Amino acid sequence: MNICVFLSAADLDDRYTRPARDFATLIGKGGHTLVWGGSDVGLMKVVADGVQEAGGRLLGVSVEFLSAKARRDTDHMVIAKDLAERKRLLLEKADAVVIMVGGTGTLDEATEILELKKHGHTDKPVVLLNTAGFYDGLKEQFRRMETEGFLPRPLSDLVFFAQEPVGAMAYLEESRGIE
Repeated sequence: MNICVFLSAADLDDRYTRPARDFATLIGKGGHTLVWGGSDVGLMKVVADGVQEAGGRLLGVSVEFLSAKARRDTDHMVIAKDLAERKRLLLEKADAVVIMVGGTGTLDEATEILELKKHGHTDKPVVLLNTAGFYDGLKEQFRRMETEGFLPRPLSDLVFFAQEPVGAMAYLEESRGIE
């Protein structure tokens, strides 16, 4: 399975890097491919290192203005002309999506895949890995959107909230029929 992970390129505290590394190990040991923003810094590097160390493959999609930070030792790297093309390519190459901790870029990527799913333009499983309660506020906002009629589909049809990496991977593999 090609698993797209949206996440930060910032250097972060262990409460965020440890679960990210754990999930990366599950990707690699499961024989899956990481599809990610291609960066070799911060949390993106932690995840790419973990996948590679566990025997998984790396498919990066960087963008021209960040290409100096792109990882060199990948199985495949694509350099997109802009962020919109990068997002499109990431989603196109993915069988499933996991949203990890991140900033505005991660939030932009997350809402785009949920919008596509809401309108039936994709049926890819989407997991929001709520490490250390990072997305508690967003989860509450999504629930309010659902309760007040802003979502035409149940929230549970759009995204699965996982507290731990093992739960995230179990959901993805079950969704894709992998045992």
